[in-house]
Parts: sequence; structure tokens; C-alpha cells
Amino acid sequence: MIKKWWHDKVAYQIYPKSFCDSNGDGIGDIRGIISKLDYLQDLGVDIIWLSPCYSSPLADQGYDISDYYNIDPRFGTMEDMEHLIKEAKKRNMYILMDLVVNHCSDEHEWFKKACEDPDGKYGKFFYLRDKDGDKLPTNWRSCFGGPVWEDLPGTNKQYLHIFHKKQPDLNWENPELREEVYKNINWWLDKGLGGFRIDAIINIKKALPFRDYTPDREDGLCNIGEMLKDAKGIGEFLGEMRDRTFKKYDAFSVGEVFNEKPEEIPDFIGENGYFSSMFDFNEASFGQSIKGCYDAKQITPDDYKNCCFEAQKKIGNIGFLSNIIENHDEPRGVSHYIPQGDCCPESKKMLAALNFMLRGIPFIYQGQELGMENIEFTSIEQVDDISTLDEYQVALNAGLSPEDALKAVAKFSRDNARTPMQWSDTLHAGFTTGTPWLNVNPNYTRINAAAQQNDPDSVRSFYKKLIALRKNPDYKETIVYGSLEPVWREQHNLMAYYRTGDKTLLVIGNYQREYQKITLPTPYKKILINNYADLAEENNAITLHGYQVVILEM
Repeated sequence: MIKKWWHDKVAYQIYPKSFCDSNGDGIGDIRGIISKLDYLQDLGVDIIWLSPCYSSPLADQGYDISDYYNIDPRFGTMEDMEHLIKEAKKRNMYILMDLVVNHCSDEHEWFKKACEDPDGKYGKFFYLRDKDGDKLPTNWRSCFGGPVWEDLPGTNKQYLHIFHKKQPDLNWENPELREEVYKNINWWLDKGLGGFRIDAIINIKKALPFRDYTPDREDGLCNIGEMLKDAKGIGEFLGEMRDRTFKKYDAFSVGEVFNEKPEEIPDFIGENGYFSSMFDFNEASFGQSIKGCYDAKQITPDDYKNCCFEAQKKIGNIGFLSNIIENHDEPRGVSHYIPQGDCCPESKKMLAALNFMLRGIPFIYQGQELGMENIEFTSIEQVDDISTLDEYQVALNAGLSPEDALKAVAKFSRDNARTPMQWSDTLHAGFTTGTPWLNVNPNYTRINAAAQQNDPDSVRSFYKKLIALRKNPDYKETIVYGSLEPVWREQHNLMAYYRTGDKTLLVIGNYQREYQKITLPTPYKKILINNYADLAEENNAITLHGYQVVILEM
């Protein structure tokens, strides 16, 4: 494997709207991010990924872009963005932006021109079909519910939107559209970006010609995934994009890739892959149901372990995964992966270590380093997220009571990760001096950065130790490039694996509140990380406390 500058890095995702508000309007902004760069540098972060802060009507919180060349005034100015890139560079940090090019906003100039002249140049930037009475061109269901087809204003045509109706899909089959995308990517890279996180990229290739699939709900529609499974030839688009953009700049790119086929992995993240890395969603997608999230299966510690090991085995040494516990589209990881009632500093640290020591690039989502948890919703009126609102309706349609529907969707709501960052125990968690756009989690008085930053036993300090270990010259080669081998895989509620390179490290996590005993194959040399003050041992046998995790040099 050719060693790249991003292999040994630690990344941190910022959701700008909820990170830090510098001007008191209740919305996080770029100047707020700049004010927290030293906090991130102190943690050990190298790469910062910003969720979208381009001009947008915010129908899907910025993933509906109306101008790819401008910053939304809610978040600041282009000068602020340039200042952020410059300040990050001073600290040897790289800024990634979100690349959202499966779709744009219906308020983008391209779409407005398509409405004016659907048969002209810009009509071909989208998927347009003539209306045929009440009959839809296809029976695909959008990711946010309802058909993927919507009337094109002022015309006798309809347009395709895999996501929200304000997010028309871009037609990647059109070379002119692709040229516009590449031009924009390079424009940003010329500004000094380190690269991009690439949103919903598998969706850019549609199965042609369009056709119906077997309906899977009473609405007569089918999951959009059925069409995407049939799509062939996405590599032509992705290879062209790599060669025309990222490769020329030696930029880092991480793909949001779902449902990739095992034989395609070298194409995606191999030696000359389309991307530098792709996210591991094996754990996040476990238990999902075609019926909706009300029918989802809860993940167990053994499921989590198996999902991680399956992903690691699938990738092997082909390339680098980007490992996550949570992101802006998922609930808080500690609330999702730790059994109910067991969230505590010890279990949060255990989850952190088990994930962080996997082979790949660790991504931390804002507040994850503090152990931020899901918020409790008492009413659907408190929910902002369009996906959660759709899932709530799906649950009601399935016969759940309003109380049970809310309880079912609250566990998975994207709003859990979007509540404001908890900086302190002062008003609004120190996020804003105004009224926050989304409710702050009431537990901010006990879970916040100010309380944890100088506490050596805090969750944040534990993350800092994990990052320091990853960067330690004595262990870096093993942690970054070493192989991963599961051990004691059949032992219930125990997750353990070797990382082997020029050193041999053993990571062991007791994934339950009860004690658990194991016998080491050989004596260990040194304890590198321990989330308890002690390690109970007798000869080569060790007894782990509830949720104890240790990283041993063997």
C-alpha cells in the first residue's frame, strides 16, 4: 500500500448549525468554528469535516444546495470560510467540505432555468418525464416518503427526487452536468481545502431504462434501494471524477457508500480507488427494516462486535475504512450501542476504544468526545428532522399509537445528533447567547466540555489518550497499518482483537455490566490504555470490571 498523508490522521465532523454560535442568532456559524479550533487541536484532531454551509433554503438542513460557490449568510461569508481554512492550516489541520452532487436545491439557478425551458440545456441537467395523467413514471419511494416524482412548475412534466421534493436529482448521464461538478470541486480545492466527504454518491447512477419494481408497502411504492441495486456502471462516473479532481490535488475523499458489492471494494478504495476511504455503515445499518424504523431490531453487544469484524474482514488490507460511532444522520452512538440503562463514563470509554482501535481512519462527531446522549422527546412537535417526521407517520399508518410511534422514532431520530454542542453548564450549554434553533439536551449541566476538559478521568480525556496513542511513534505503525485479528469471538458480550505490526497490541472490552474473566495466551508487557484505575489479574488470568476496556502491549 502506498502511504498517504491522511492514513494516520484523526477526523472530526462538525455540524455547523449546532456547533458554536458567535453572533447570538441561535444558529452555529463559521466564526464560531474558528473560535473552537484550539479546542480541537488540543484534542488531537487533524481533519475537520464540515456538514454543508453553502447557500441553501435548508429544506434538508443544507443538503439542498442553491449555490455551490457561496456560503449561506446564516453561517457567515466566503471571507469567513477562507479565514477558517487559513487558521486550520496554521494548526496543521485540514478542512473538508461536504460534496452534495446527487441533487441540488429546487432554488438553484439550474433548476429555475429548467422550469423556464424544460427542453433546453438545463432541462437536461435533471431527470424530467412527460406527465401521463395520474400515472407516475415509476413506483419508486423517496427516502423521505411518497413518490420520487413531482410536477415541474409551469410545465407538463415531472422531475425525479430521491430525497426531498426540494432536492431534484442531477442527471449524471449528461457530460455537461459533470463538467460543472468538476469545475466546482476544483474551484474549492484551489482555495486550499484538504478534500471532501461525498454525500449519497451511490445514488448518482440510476438503473436505465426506468421501470417499476414490486411494491413493498400499501402505498404501492417500492424502496429506492431496489432500483439502485440494478444500476450498473457507476465506476465510469466516479473514476472520471477522481481523475479530474481529487487525484490532481492529492486531496482526501471519503465516500458515503452503501450497498457496495464485495468485488467493487478495490475499485472504491484500493490503490487507485475512486475515494481515499469510505465509511463503515455496517453497525449503523444493522437491524433496519423495510417497513420503517418502528420495526427496526435493536443491536446487541454481540451484533456490534460481529458487524465491526465483518466490515474489517471484508476490507482486509485493500484500503482504509473511515470508522464512525455516530454522525449527523444517526442517533447518538452511546445511546444506540450501549444497552439501555448502562450509559456511564466507563461504558462510553469502552465503546470509544473498541471503535478507535479498529483499522482505518477514526471519525469523531461533535460531542461524541464528551459522551453526548440522545435527547428525550415528549412530543412530535419538538422534532425538526424531515426524516423522523416521515417515519412517525409511517409508524402511525402501521397502527402504532402516537405515544408508541414517538417512542419508536425517537430512538433513531437524526435530531439526537443535531442538538447544540454542549460547551458548558451555562445558559443554552454555552452554544449561543440567543435562542437555539433546536432544543439543547437538558443533561448539558452534567455533560459538557468545560467540566471535562481538565478532568483526567473524563470521557474527553480518554479520547485524548486514544488519539495520543495512535500518534505515538512507538505504536503508530501498528495502529495505522497493522493487521486486525479477532480473538475470543464466540465469548458472549466480549469484544477483543489483536492489532499486529512491528508491535502486537491486544484490545479487550467487557461489553456488559457484570464481571468477565479471560485467560491471556501470554503475559502482557504493558497496559497502554485502561478505563479503570486497576486491572484484576492472577497469573495470566484477568477479571474485567463491567464495561472495562484495556489495550495491552503483548
